Amino acid sequence: MIGIVDYGMGNLHSVSKALERIGLPYLISEDIEELSKTDGLLLPGVGAFPDAMEILNETGKSEFLKQWAADEKPLMGICLGMQLLFDESEEHRQTLGLGLLPGKVMKFSGVTSEGEPYKIPHMGWNQLQFHQDHAILHEVEPGYVYFVHSYAVQTEDQDILLATSDYHQDVPAIVGRGSVVGTQFHPEKSSQVGMELLKNFGLLVEKGVKQFD
Repeated sequence: MIGIVDYGMGNLHSVSKALERIGLPYLISEDIEELSKTDGLLLPGVGAFPDAMEILNETGKSEFLKQWAADEKPLMGICLGMQLLFDESEEHRQTLGLGLLPGKVMKFSGVTSEGEPYKIPHMGWNQLQFHQDHAILHEVEPGYVYFVHSYAVQTEDQDILLATSDYHQDVPAIVGRGSVVGTQFHPEKSSQVGMELLKNFGLLVEKGVKQFD
């Protein structure tokens, strides 16, 4: 059973419908006790990083998610949910994240290295480039996926970069270490590639795999 974490800032409907399409059992809950009885967690997110962390901290979900990851239980962040896995963000103000993966969330500069402006947010379909072998990528083709974001992760730890996409810079698109993974794009809106990723997460949850890599 996959638990979808409801903290008021996730696109719960589209995520749950995607799980239904591929036949994965799930529940949506804001209750920590109920979520703790599941086998894997999805942390979706749409909105601002500081607002999300404030809610997670006030409701006790931050400590719950940190302990979940420490216990090596499967956790997958989506879009803002992926960004929350990292150390901190500069969105609006400096805000500490969950600290499960090393890195900082920073806004796109909006200017190329040649001084040409480009559009923010990064919105629409963009292609993946795979960099690591990982169980979450099993039999997934490096095709096109759907992004909507104005901030991107910057990290010096290349080992956690499973896939990137090019938007005037290398954008971490799929990240992971141990039982923690995340996608900057929306897998639930990313056609076959996204469905395969969610299916792989479901299979790993079902098998009780603690270390994905």
